[in-house]
Amino acid sequence: MPVFAAAEVPHWDFPRNPASVGLLVDCGVEHGLSPDDLLEGSGLTEPDLANGERMVGARQELVVVGNLLRLLDNPPGLGLSIGAKYHASMLGIFGFACLTSPTLGDAVRVAARYFELSFAFCLPTIEVSGSTASLKLALPDISGPVAEFLTLRDLTSMAMVMSDIVGTQLPLETLSFGFPARESLPEFELFDVTPQYGAPQTSATFSADLLALPLPQASPMTVAMCEAQCEELVMRRRSRSGVARLVREQLVKIDGSQHTIGRVARALTMSERTLRRRLDEENTSFRQLTDEVHRTLAEELLVTGALSVDDVAVRLGYAEASSFINAFKRWTGTTPARFMRETDGPVRTRL
Repeated sequence: MPVFAAAEVPHWDFPRNPASVGLLVDCGVEHGLSPDDLLEGSGLTEPDLANGERMVGARQELVVVGNLLRLLDNPPGLGLSIGAKYHASMLGIFGFACLTSPTLGDAVRVAARYFELSFAFCLPTIEVSGSTASLKLALPDISGPVAEFLTLRDLTSMAMVMSDIVGTQLPLETLSFGFPARESLPEFELFDVTPQYGAPQTSATFSADLLALPLPQASPMTVAMCEAQCEELVMRRRSRSGVARLVREQLVKIDGSQHTIGRVARALTMSERTLRRRLDEENTSFRQLTDEVHRTLAEELLVTGALSVDDVAVRLGYAEASSFINAFKRWTGTTPARFMRETDGPVRTRL
């Protein structure tokens, strides 16, 4: 099928507004959980979620997602209920650019162009063949319960935003998921369609005629102004997220060496002071990035069952297993041994 529009980012690892994490925390609180437990290991605090200037790393949000699923025992359909709470108004100037586009197709192209201003992890592509438009979602480097949750949440939130844009519920013709069904998964009243499971890829189809649908809030002058602001915002975020990304690339090297700020600064040919300042400008820190990366790597290594706790500690550069165990308890609230016993299927994110 010819591609009508596709997200103009190669990966989900871009910084985002904290509002999405705020919804996750609100959901957990509604189920009796504490914000501190939900934010454990993410490097985020409650005040961060109310700070409009604060950017949240995608991997920080993944930590919160993992905490939410673990503490609630991964209830079926949670992604659906949370995804239904996302609306165009949450997207700020990006959402307003979509709302004021001439047609739904124009809005889709705006959304693809400035996708890194969204909250999604699933990367969308819309293809058109004859009278049918297909929305396909890709979720690289994530699998297991987290992938299922994000797929349900992102698909639902995209449908909600598109419904906001056209002013009525978006009618889907078919819906397929790239994960197996769970018997207790709630019905999809929101989409008014019976989903299929175990498909090669998550996708949904709808009438291609909808892409030509004029939008009720269309305004050529407004959308032009909004797109200019979106362009500026994207460039500003990219410039702010560069150093943190470079630090992560150094930290994911599992070579048994200690990950000190001095070693990473030398690898990036800058002083420790400069590195600390640049990370502070990006609303993060070396400690926060180290915890974030080490937690993800530790969980991946432990869940395979091929390595002992001591082996994982050595590979992550800890001088003693006790230091690694204490760090892991600080990140997750449990010990590595208990994590391996209690993990119900792998939850992997490749950095």
